[in-house]
Amino acid sequence: MKRLAARQTRYVNALERRSGSLWEGRYKISPIDTDEYLLSCCRYVELNPVKAGMVSRAEDYVWSSYAARIGRAYTEWLDEPPTFAPLASDPKRCIRAYEQFVSNSGITKQDELVRAAVESNRLTGGKRFADEVERRTGIRVEMRGPGRPKKSRK
Repeated sequence: MKRLAARQTRYVNALERRSGSLWEGRYKISPIDTDEYLLSCCRYVELNPVKAGMVSRAEDYVWSSYAARIGRAYTEWLDEPPTFAPLASDPKRCIRAYEQFVSNSGITKQDELVRAAVESNRLTGGKRFADEVERRTGIRVEMRGPGRPKKSRK
């Protein structure tokens, strides 16, 4: 398998005139607290190709459902998650509200929280959410700095 992966990497790198591993970095996951945070996560995902300089507009990225979500492409398999319902009362207004929400270029506190949570595999949510997850799982999930805690001097 290692030889096969290396061979595929060399092939793709030669084909696309690039270098490096095809699967750099590790898988990232972040459990999400509320629909409000989920919407921020959606915006984060929709804008990743734009931030990476792969496309100039989110709807231009071929592997994204964003163009279909805002009515610029059609797909019969795309469902409307209930998360989008609070944006507007009817589907057309909901589409416009989601498009405006994603195109808002200002970085919010929630955007920073989503980015930090994804980068560190932490929860995406508030303190109450973290406390509830800790209570249910018995595992400490709070955000802490790197390394061992400093010893207190008395």
